[in-house]
Amino acid sequence: MNVENQEGKREQWSSKTEFLLTVCGNVVGLGNVWRFPYLCYKNGGGAFLVPYLLYVGLCGLPLFLLETSIGQYTQQGIVTCWRSLCPLAEGVGRAELLILIYDSIIYLVILAWTLFYLVFSFSSQLPWASCGNTWNTDQCVDFSSLNHTANYTSKITTTSAATEFWERRVLAISGGIEEVGSVRWELMLCLLACWAVCYFCIWKGIRYSGKVVYFTATFPYLMLLVLLVRGLTLPGAWEGIQFYLYPDPVRLADPQVWMEAGTQVFFSYCIGRGSQTVLGSFNKYNNNCYMDSFWLCLLNGCTSFVAGFAVFSVLGFMAQKQGVSVAMVAESGPGLAFIAFPQAAAMMPLPQLWTVCFFIMLLLLGIDTQFVIMEGVITSFTDLFPVTLRRPRYREGFVLLFCLSCFLIQLTLITEGGIFVFQLIDYYGCSGACVLFVAVFESLAVGWIFGADHMEDAIKDMTAQRPCVLFRLCWRYFTPLVSLSSFILHMVDYKPLKFNRWYMYPDWAYALGWAMALSSILLVPLWGIGKICVGTGSLRQRLAVLCHPDDDLPLTRQGKCQNSEMETLQDINRI
Repeated sequence: MNVENQEGKREQWSSKTEFLLTVCGNVVGLGNVWRFPYLCYKNGGGAFLVPYLLYVGLCGLPLFLLETSIGQYTQQGIVTCWRSLCPLAEGVGRAELLILIYDSIIYLVILAWTLFYLVFSFSSQLPWASCGNTWNTDQCVDFSSLNHTANYTSKITTTSAATEFWERRVLAISGGIEEVGSVRWELMLCLLACWAVCYFCIWKGIRYSGKVVYFTATFPYLMLLVLLVRGLTLPGAWEGIQFYLYPDPVRLADPQVWMEAGTQVFFSYCIGRGSQTVLGSFNKYNNNCYMDSFWLCLLNGCTSFVAGFAVFSVLGFMAQKQGVSVAMVAESGPGLAFIAFPQAAAMMPLPQLWTVCFFIMLLLLGIDTQFVIMEGVITSFTDLFPVTLRRPRYREGFVLLFCLSCFLIQLTLITEGGIFVFQLIDYYGCSGACVLFVAVFESLAVGWIFGADHMEDAIKDMTAQRPCVLFRLCWRYFTPLVSLSSFILHMVDYKPLKFNRWYMYPDWAYALGWAMALSSILLVPLWGIGKICVGTGSLRQRLAVLCHPDDDLPLTRQGKCQNSEMETLQDINRI
């Protein structure tokens, strides 16, 4: 890798391939496999693709290109890039950094669960395939036995062996968030192993992690292909695919469908979190980020669509085996990964093979995303304190400190009441509302303060290719309008978090959740107001300074991005 060893110098990707694979590993993650297929089935099948593609065109691709090009243009991390581009919007970068920290706390817990299942997948008898274990109850049903399956419909209070393994063996769920219980030591060892892998892959920077992605970003596709072929050859697969894609245009009249489509786009494309900005900042200045963004977004969407065939073909098989509708076995998130699929695999010949393939795929998909989350946090702090953290061995020490801090916090998430804490952080701290709010100000800052035309000039200067005029319209009008509408809809349609559709959190837990959500939401306007308050001169002069890009940016040095004070204030008045 073409990395300069001198102190204070920033790294760059050694090849374009490393950048593409790393971004691919980031955007193609768990959301493609365990969230998109279920949302598609739930919200109108093939008709769901209409709002999904509309959000991709108006928000997904424009923000993906915006964040990548900002990083490449400024050569800075999440916070300092906004300080250079538009100091008034520095709160956007700090909010994105905070969301990434919340992500880093919960994401590796998912990998710990996955590793736990992967270890047990090598057992001669899969523990979630039978009811004769110490953790099973009298209500347990073994679906691998046709006799038990036949009796399933007559039992109202029965639970599957896979569900009991997940809830009673893996999580040992307590009665609520108030009952924290003890740390699950097996999960703690899995979590420690995952942190060790992540640490040694990124501790030296992208010159190490850039090599790891050659395997971690490509091998999941092989596993997905294997599972797809196997799923399509199962009896009942076609019924599952019909449930997945059968169009129900009536569902398009439901605002909830549009809200979930927007949330999925923001989640799947990893926008509004700043991770794309960090990855783009390691590019060479003349990299064609314009075409990269287009092809990577296309790959992400296609992967989500194809993954749905693999998932629902297996769910169709499981439904046929149980003699029930696909709707009764369809799950998303952890319910799909740790209950539905293991249960379905236990009914297949060679069940260990399919569970090993599935959990290896999930593990590698998650590790890729975790690399980027950690790199986003570490790089942003390094750019904030370059004199200290770019010195030899200081980065390694800071990465170790960050990993240990997250590990200690995560101990609360792997207790008997940890799943309640996990869902609280996931629902509020990393929720769609936070990301949507950040996206509104992100697009407004570039579209109106820095200037959409100046952003186009910057992309043309880097790639020798001017973006389509639709991107300027999106950055100025469509993206902030759609994001703001989605945010308002999300808040109006807000429903308090429930666990397993029955457990209501205590009031103090909801207050804690909203505190996490507001910590990033309020950071955006409050930081801007604070910058104005501590400035010098008249309000007009302060705004002019805070809305002016750094003089060290390429186009500013060339005199091509020099707004006058009056032009800057006129741009602000248009917002």
